Amino acid sequence: MARRQTTTFSMSFLDVISCGFGAVVLFYTIIAAQAGLYRIQENTDLSAEARRLEQEVLDGYKQLAELRNALESTETRTDQAAGRAREILEKLRATEEELSRYEHDTLARRESLERLKADLKQLEEGTRRLRETAPPESVPAPLDREQLVTLRVDGRRVLVLVDASASMLDETLVNIIRLRNMPAERRIASSKWRQAVNTVEWVASRLPESTQFQVYAFDTAPRPVVEGTAGRWLNTKDAGQVETALRALRRTAPTGGSSLQNAFAVIRQLDPAPDNVILVTDGLPTQGDKPPLMRTLVTMEQREDLMQEAVKSLPLSPPPVSIVLLPMEGDPSAPIYFWRLARATGGGFLSPARDWP
Repeated sequence: MARRQTTTFSMSFLDVISCGFGAVVLFYTIIAAQAGLYRIQENTDLSAEARRLEQEVLDGYKQLAELRNALESTETRTDQAAGRAREILEKLRATEEELSRYEHDTLARRESLERLKADLKQLEEGTRRLRETAPPESVPAPLDREQLVTLRVDGRRVLVLVDASASMLDETLVNIIRLRNMPAERRIASSKWRQAVNTVEWVASRLPESTQFQVYAFDTAPRPVVEGTAGRWLNTKDAGQVETALRALRRTAPTGGSSLQNAFAVIRQLDPAPDNVILVTDGLPTQGDKPPLMRTLVTMEQREDLMQEAVKSLPLSPPPVSIVLLPMEGDPSAPIYFWRLARATGGGFLSPARDWP
Protein backbone atom coordinates (compact mmCIF):
# COMPACT_ATOMS: atom_id res chain seq x y z
CA MET A 1 0.00 0.00 0.00
CA ALA A 2 1.38 3.30 -1.05
CA ARG A 3 2.10 6.00 1.58
CA ARG A 4 0.07 9.36 1.54
CA GLN A 5 2.01 12.15 0.11
CA THR A 6 2.31 15.12 2.49
CA THR A 7 1.85 18.74 1.12
CA THR A 8 3.13 21.85 2.77
CA PHE A 9 0.04 24.00 2.00
CA SER A 10 -2.97 22.30 3.31
CA MET A 11 -6.51 23.65 3.71
CA SER A 12 -5.90 24.38 7.35
CA PHE A 13 -3.04 26.68 6.47
CA LEU A 14 -5.16 28.50 3.96
CA ASP A 15 -7.82 28.99 6.58
CA VAL A 16 -5.27 30.46 8.93
CA ILE A 17 -3.99 32.77 6.21
CA SER A 18 -7.51 33.87 5.30
CA CYS A 19 -8.40 34.56 8.92
CA GLY A 20 -5.24 36.59 9.39
CA PHE A 21 -5.91 38.59 6.23
CA GLY A 22 -9.50 39.15 7.32
CA ALA A 23 -8.32 40.32 10.70
CA VAL A 24 -5.94 42.78 9.02
CA VAL A 25 -8.71 44.07 6.75
CA LEU A 26 -11.09 44.42 9.72
CA PHE A 27 -8.46 46.23 11.74
CA TYR A 28 -7.73 48.56 8.85
CA THR A 29 -11.43 49.21 8.41
CA ILE A 30 -11.86 50.04 12.09
CA ILE A 31 -8.83 52.33 12.03
CA ALA A 32 -10.06 54.04 8.84
CA ALA A 33 -13.51 54.53 10.36
CA GLN A 34 -12.03 56.02 13.54
CA ALA A 35 -9.78 58.30 11.47
CA GLY A 36 -12.82 59.48 9.46
CA LEU A 37 -14.73 60.25 12.65
CA TYR A 38 -11.75 62.10 14.01
CA ARG A 39 -11.46 64.14 10.81
CA ILE A 40 -15.16 64.91 10.87
CA GLN A 41 -14.94 66.02 14.51
CA GLU A 42 -11.83 68.04 13.73
CA ASN A 43 -13.53 69.68 10.73
CA THR A 44 -16.54 70.48 12.90
CA ASP A 45 -14.34 72.05 15.53
CA LEU A 46 -12.42 74.01 12.91
CA SER A 47 -15.66 75.20 11.30
CA ALA A 48 -16.97 76.36 14.67
CA GLU A 49 -13.68 78.11 15.38
CA ALA A 50 -13.79 79.73 11.93
CA ARG A 51 -17.37 80.95 12.54
CA ARG A 52 -16.37 82.28 15.94
CA LEU A 53 -13.38 84.12 14.44
CA GLU A 54 -15.58 85.44 11.63
CA GLN A 55 -18.10 86.77 14.19
CA GLU A 56 -15.26 88.39 16.14
CA VAL A 57 -14.07 90.04 12.93
CA LEU A 58 -17.60 91.31 12.21
CA ASP A 59 -17.90 92.58 15.80
CA GLY A 60 -14.50 94.23 15.38
CA TYR A 61 -15.63 95.98 12.18
CA LYS A 62 -18.80 97.13 13.95
CA GLN A 63 -16.85 98.47 16.92
CA LEU A 64 -14.39 100.09 14.52
CA ALA A 65 -17.27 101.86 12.75
CA GLU A 66 -18.64 103.02 16.12
CA LEU A 67 -15.21 104.24 17.14
CA ARG A 68 -14.84 106.09 13.84
CA ASN A 69 -18.25 107.72 14.33
CA ALA A 70 -17.35 108.63 17.90
CA LEU A 71 -14.03 110.05 16.69
CA GLU A 72 -15.76 112.12 14.01
CA SER A 73 -18.32 113.36 16.55
CA THR A 74 -15.53 114.23 18.96
CA GLU A 75 -13.63 116.08 16.25
CA THR A 76 -16.83 117.97 15.29
CA ARG A 77 -17.45 118.94 18.93
CA THR A 78 -13.81 119.93 19.25
CA ASP A 79 -14.09 122.18 16.18
CA GLN A 80 -17.33 123.68 17.52
CA ALA A 81 -15.76 124.26 20.92
CA ALA A 82 -12.76 125.88 19.27
CA GLY A 83 -15.08 128.10 17.23
CA ARG A 84 -17.03 129.08 20.34
CA ALA A 85 -13.78 129.74 22.17
CA ARG A 86 -12.62 132.04 19.35
CA GLU A 87 -15.99 133.78 19.36
CA ILE A 88 -15.86 134.25 23.14
CA LEU A 89 -12.31 135.61 22.88
CA GLU A 90 -13.42 138.03 20.16
CA LYS A 91 -16.39 139.13 22.29
CA LEU A 92 -14.07 139.51 25.27
CA ARG A 93 -11.65 141.66 23.29
CA ALA A 94 -14.53 143.71 21.89
CA THR A 95 -15.97 144.15 25.38
CA GLU A 96 -12.59 145.21 26.74
CA GLU A 97 -12.23 147.74 23.92
CA GLU A 98 -15.75 149.00 24.52
CA LEU A 99 -15.12 149.24 28.26
CA SER A 100 -11.92 151.15 27.62
CA ARG A 101 -13.69 153.55 25.27
CA TYR A 102 -16.61 154.02 27.63
CA GLU A 103 -14.26 154.62 30.54
CA HIS A 104 -12.57 157.34 28.50
CA ASP A 105 -15.94 158.85 27.54
CA THR A 106 -17.15 158.54 31.11
CA LEU A 107 -14.12 160.38 32.40
CA ALA A 108 -14.75 163.21 29.93
CA ARG A 109 -18.41 163.24 30.85
CA ARG A 110 -17.61 163.33 34.56
CA GLU A 111 -15.30 166.26 34.01
CA SER A 112 -18.04 168.03 32.07
CA LEU A 113 -20.52 167.14 34.83
CA GLU A 114 -18.21 168.54 37.47
CA ARG A 115 -17.95 171.78 35.51
CA LEU A 116 -21.73 171.91 35.20
CA LYS A 117 -22.07 171.31 38.94
CA ALA A 118 -19.66 174.15 39.61
CA ASP A 119 -21.63 176.44 37.30
CA LEU A 120 -24.87 175.35 38.95
CA LYS A 121 -23.42 176.04 42.35
CA GLN A 122 -22.44 179.53 41.23
CA LEU A 123 -25.93 180.10 39.86
CA GLU A 124 -27.49 178.89 43.10
CA GLU A 125 -25.21 181.18 45.05
CA GLY A 126 -26.17 184.09 42.81
CA THR A 127 -29.88 183.24 43.17
CA ARG A 128 -29.50 183.09 46.94
CA ARG A 129 -27.85 186.51 47.01
CA LEU A 130 -30.59 187.93 44.79
CA ARG A 131 -33.28 186.55 47.07
CA GLU A 132 -31.57 188.02 50.09
CA THR A 133 -31.35 191.44 48.48
CA ALA A 134 -34.72 191.46 46.61
CA PRO A 135 -38.01 192.53 48.22
CA PRO A 136 -40.15 189.65 49.50
CA GLU A 137 -42.97 190.29 47.01
CA SER A 138 -40.58 189.95 44.06
CA VAL A 139 -39.39 186.42 44.91
CA PRO A 140 -41.15 183.94 42.59
CA ALA A 141 -42.97 180.94 44.02
CA PRO A 142 -41.24 177.57 43.61
CA LEU A 143 -42.15 175.75 40.40
CA ASP A 144 -43.96 172.46 40.40
CA ARG A 145 -41.88 169.66 38.90
CA GLU A 146 -44.42 168.96 36.18
CA GLN A 147 -44.34 172.61 35.06
CA LEU A 148 -40.81 171.99 33.83
CA VAL A 149 -41.80 169.05 31.60
CA THR A 150 -41.92 170.12 27.96
CA LEU A 151 -43.46 166.92 26.55
CA ARG A 152 -46.48 167.24 24.31
CA VAL A 153 -49.09 164.65 25.27
CA ASP A 154 -51.91 166.08 23.18
CA GLY A 155 -53.06 165.18 19.69
CA ARG A 156 -55.65 162.98 18.06
CA ARG A 157 -53.28 160.03 17.57
CA VAL A 158 -50.26 159.64 19.86
CA LEU A 159 -47.59 157.00 19.21
CA VAL A 160 -45.29 156.03 22.10
CA LEU A 161 -42.03 154.32 21.09
CA VAL A 162 -40.20 152.68 24.01
CA ASP A 163 -36.61 151.54 23.66
CA ALA A 164 -36.47 147.98 25.05
CA SER A 165 -32.84 147.23 24.20
CA ALA A 166 -30.31 145.91 26.74
CA SER A 167 -28.93 149.40 27.43
CA MET A 168 -32.24 150.28 29.14
CA LEU A 169 -31.23 148.03 32.04
CA ASP A 170 -28.79 150.42 33.68
CA GLU A 171 -26.78 153.63 33.26
CA THR A 172 -23.33 151.98 33.33
CA LEU A 173 -21.94 149.57 30.78
CA VAL A 174 -20.62 147.17 33.43
CA ASN A 175 -24.07 146.72 34.98
CA ILE A 176 -25.70 146.45 31.55
CA ILE A 177 -23.39 143.54 30.64
CA ARG A 178 -24.07 141.93 34.00
CA LEU A 179 -27.88 142.34 33.86
CA ARG A 180 -28.43 141.36 30.23
CA ASN A 181 -27.47 137.74 31.02
CA MET A 182 -29.85 137.49 33.97
CA PRO A 183 -33.39 136.02 33.91
CA ALA A 184 -36.24 138.08 32.49
CA GLU A 185 -37.69 138.76 35.96
CA ARG A 186 -34.45 140.41 37.08
CA ARG A 187 -34.22 142.53 33.92
CA ILE A 188 -37.84 143.67 34.27
CA ALA A 189 -37.12 144.78 37.85
CA SER A 190 -34.10 146.95 36.95
CA SER A 191 -34.49 150.54 38.16
CA LYS A 192 -33.80 152.19 34.81
CA TRP A 193 -36.37 150.06 32.98
CA ARG A 194 -38.87 150.76 35.75
CA GLN A 195 -38.29 154.47 35.15
CA ALA A 196 -39.03 153.99 31.43
CA VAL A 197 -42.27 152.13 32.25
CA ASN A 198 -43.26 154.82 34.76
CA THR A 199 -42.63 157.46 32.08
CA VAL A 200 -45.09 155.74 29.72
CA GLU A 201 -47.60 155.48 32.57
CA TRP A 202 -47.13 159.21 33.20
CA VAL A 203 -47.82 159.94 29.52
CA ALA A 204 -50.85 157.63 29.41
CA SER A 205 -52.40 159.28 32.47
CA ARG A 206 -52.27 162.68 30.72
CA LEU A 207 -53.68 161.73 27.33
CA PRO A 208 -57.05 163.36 26.56
CA GLU A 209 -60.02 160.99 26.40
CA SER A 210 -60.59 161.84 22.75
CA THR A 211 -57.07 160.70 21.84
CA GLN A 212 -56.17 157.44 20.17
CA PHE A 213 -52.83 155.93 21.18
CA GLN A 214 -50.48 153.05 20.46
CA VAL A 215 -47.42 151.80 22.35
CA TYR A 216 -44.59 150.03 20.53
CA ALA A 217 -41.50 148.54 22.19
CA PHE A 218 -38.42 148.16 20.03
CA ASP A 219 -34.93 146.70 20.14
CA THR A 220 -33.68 145.68 16.71
CA ALA A 221 -37.31 145.41 15.55
CA PRO A 222 -40.50 147.17 16.70
CA ARG A 223 -43.56 145.34 18.05
CA PRO A 224 -46.81 146.53 19.66
CA VAL A 225 -46.88 145.76 23.36
CA VAL A 226 -50.46 144.51 22.95
CA GLU A 227 -50.34 141.46 20.67
CA GLY A 228 -52.58 141.54 17.63
CA THR A 229 -52.83 145.36 17.48
CA ALA A 230 -50.11 146.04 14.88
CA GLY A 231 -51.16 148.94 12.63
CA ARG A 232 -54.25 149.70 14.75
CA TRP A 233 -55.00 152.49 17.21
CA LEU A 234 -56.24 152.02 20.78
CA ASN A 235 -58.75 154.28 22.51
CA THR A 236 -57.72 156.30 25.55
CA LYS A 237 -61.28 156.50 26.83
CA ASP A 238 -61.28 152.71 27.11
CA ALA A 239 -59.51 152.24 30.45
CA GLY A 240 -59.22 148.52 29.78
CA GLN A 241 -57.12 149.05 26.65
CA VAL A 242 -54.85 151.51 28.46
CA GLU A 243 -54.30 149.12 31.36
CA THR A 244 -53.73 146.20 28.97
CA ALA A 245 -51.00 148.13 27.16
CA LEU A 246 -49.32 149.20 30.41
CA ARG A 247 -49.54 145.69 31.86
CA ALA A 248 -47.94 144.24 28.71
CA LEU A 249 -45.16 146.83 28.89
CA ARG A 250 -44.48 145.94 32.53
CA ARG A 251 -43.92 142.30 31.44
CA THR A 252 -41.44 143.26 28.70
CA ALA A 253 -37.78 142.40 29.43
CA PRO A 254 -35.15 144.59 27.68
CA THR A 255 -32.68 142.72 25.47
CA GLY A 256 -30.54 143.04 22.33
CA GLY A 257 -29.45 146.09 20.36
CA SER A 258 -31.53 149.03 19.15
CA SER A 259 -32.66 150.09 15.66
CA LEU A 260 -34.22 153.54 15.64
CA GLN A 261 -34.71 153.33 11.88
CA ASN A 262 -36.99 150.29 12.25
CA ALA A 263 -38.81 152.02 15.12
CA PHE A 264 -39.51 155.09 12.97
CA ALA A 265 -40.91 152.78 10.27
CA VAL A 266 -43.98 152.31 12.52
CA ILE A 267 -44.96 155.93 11.76
CA ARG A 268 -45.56 154.95 8.12
CA GLN A 269 -47.29 151.67 9.02
CA LEU A 270 -50.05 153.23 11.12
CA ASP A 271 -53.15 154.37 9.23
CA PRO A 272 -54.06 157.11 9.81
CA ALA A 273 -50.61 158.40 10.65
CA PRO A 274 -49.81 159.70 14.15
CA ASP A 275 -49.80 163.45 14.76
CA ASN A 276 -47.60 163.15 17.86
CA VAL A 277 -44.73 160.78 18.66
CA ILE A 278 -43.13 160.32 22.08
CA LEU A 279 -39.81 158.47 22.08
CA VAL A 280 -38.44 157.02 25.34
CA THR A 281 -34.81 155.99 24.87
CA ASP A 282 -31.34 156.38 26.38
CA GLY A 283 -28.85 156.74 23.54
CA LEU A 284 -27.95 156.51 19.89
CA PRO A 285 -28.91 153.35 17.94
CA THR A 286 -26.54 150.43 17.45
CA GLN A 287 -28.08 148.94 14.28
CA GLY A 288 -29.67 150.08 11.03
CA ASP A 289 -32.68 148.60 9.28
CA LYS A 290 -30.82 145.29 8.80
CA PRO A 291 -28.40 143.42 11.08
CA PRO A 292 -24.71 143.71 10.14
CA LEU A 293 -23.06 140.86 8.26
CA MET A 294 -20.47 140.53 11.04
CA ARG A 295 -20.89 141.25 14.73
CA THR A 296 -18.33 143.90 15.57
CA LEU A 297 -17.96 146.69 18.07
CA VAL A 298 -20.09 149.69 17.06
CA THR A 299 -18.04 152.86 17.34
CA MET A 300 -19.40 156.25 18.31
CA GLU A 301 -18.96 157.49 14.72
CA GLN A 302 -21.00 154.54 13.42
CA ARG A 303 -23.76 155.20 15.95
CA GLU A 304 -23.91 158.83 14.86
CA ASP A 305 -24.22 157.67 11.23
CA LEU A 306 -27.02 155.28 12.22
CA MET A 307 -28.80 158.13 13.99
CA GLN A 308 -28.61 160.31 10.89
CA GLU A 309 -29.93 157.46 8.73
CA ALA A 310 -32.84 156.97 11.14
CA VAL A 311 -33.73 160.70 10.97
CA LYS A 312 -33.61 160.55 7.15
CA SER A 313 -36.08 157.64 7.20
CA LEU A 314 -38.80 159.85 8.75
CA PRO A 315 -41.63 161.00 6.46
CA LEU A 316 -41.12 164.23 4.52
CA SER A 317 -43.54 166.00 6.89
CA PRO A 318 -42.90 164.15 10.15
CA PRO A 319 -45.12 164.60 13.20
CA PRO A 320 -43.65 166.28 16.28
CA VAL A 321 -41.23 163.88 17.98
CA SER A 322 -40.77 164.48 21.70
CA ILE A 323 -37.81 162.79 23.38
CA VAL A 324 -37.46 161.43 26.91
CA LEU A 325 -33.72 160.70 27.14
CA LEU A 326 -32.80 158.58 30.15
CA PRO A 327 -29.21 158.75 31.43
CA MET A 328 -26.61 156.53 29.76
CA GLU A 329 -22.89 156.33 30.44
CA GLY A 330 -20.48 156.87 27.56
CA ASP A 331 -22.90 158.37 25.01
CA PRO A 332 -22.13 162.12 25.11
CA SER A 333 -23.45 162.84 21.61
CA ALA A 334 -26.95 161.50 22.27
CA PRO A 335 -28.42 164.67 23.91
CA ILE A 336 -27.25 166.81 20.98
CA TYR A 337 -28.73 164.57 18.27
CA PHE A 338 -32.04 164.02 20.04
CA TRP A 339 -32.40 167.69 20.92
CA ARG A 340 -31.88 168.53 17.23
CA LEU A 341 -34.50 165.95 16.26
CA ALA A 342 -37.04 167.35 18.72
CA ARG A 343 -36.36 170.92 17.59
CA ALA A 344 -36.55 170.05 13.86
CA THR A 345 -39.92 168.31 14.22
CA GLY A 346 -41.46 170.72 16.72
CA GLY A 347 -41.42 168.29 19.62
CA GLY A 348 -40.07 168.55 23.16
CA PHE A 349 -36.92 167.27 24.81
CA LEU A 350 -36.61 166.00 28.37
CA SER A 351 -33.65 164.43 30.15
CA PRO A 352 -35.19 163.59 33.54
CA ALA A 353 -33.61 162.96 36.89
CA ARG A 354 -33.40 159.41 38.22
CA ASP A 355 -36.44 159.88 40.46
CA TRP A 356 -38.76 161.24 37.75
CA PRO A 357 -41.67 160.86 37.28
